[in-house]
Amino acid sequence: MIWHLIAAIFAGLGAAGLGLLLRTLSGKRLPRWVVPVCAGLGMLGYQVQHEYGWFDHKQQQLPDSARVVSTTQEPALWRPWTYLLPMTTAFTVVDRDDVAMETVDGQRLAEFILYRFTSGAAQRVIHQAQLLNCDSRELVPLSEEQRRPQADELRRLEGSDPLYREVCQAS
Repeated sequence: MIWHLIAAIFAGLGAAGLGLLLRTLSGKRLPRWVVPVCAGLGMLGYQVQHEYGWFDHKQQQLPDSARVVSTTQEPALWRPWTYLLPMTTAFTVVDRDDVAMETVDGQRLAEFILYRFTSGAAQRVIHQAQLLNCDSRELVPLSEEQRRPQADELRRLEGSDPLYREVCQAS
């Protein structure tokens, strides 16, 4: 976080330098307020570029076996441009190399960890062990302590769900 603040400050200083150069080249015909306006635009431009590039940057850091199964794009009132060009603020990943397939009572079961990445002031990664019945498409999270299914949170996936396709059909 501190590095992004430093980068934004330097982007502002660089843009202010360009504004000062433009004012000097114009023979001081441009008004003095051009310099701070350029600084503000430089800082805003850096922030917008950083926020829109976050998803691609995080994807490049994932291993080759990781697959993105869902993304969240949320517009924000303080970022009016996100209503026209939505940006990814969170995404969910499954690592296909860590999927453990097992057959129990004739049912194919897959145990894996689902990772949820969120951006914002504090970037976070939340992981949760999951159990997916590939035959009935029932997904249930596993408790962290004993790794027992939490039946009250059971949900059924569609056959076209990317999570189902990555875990069950790719194996």
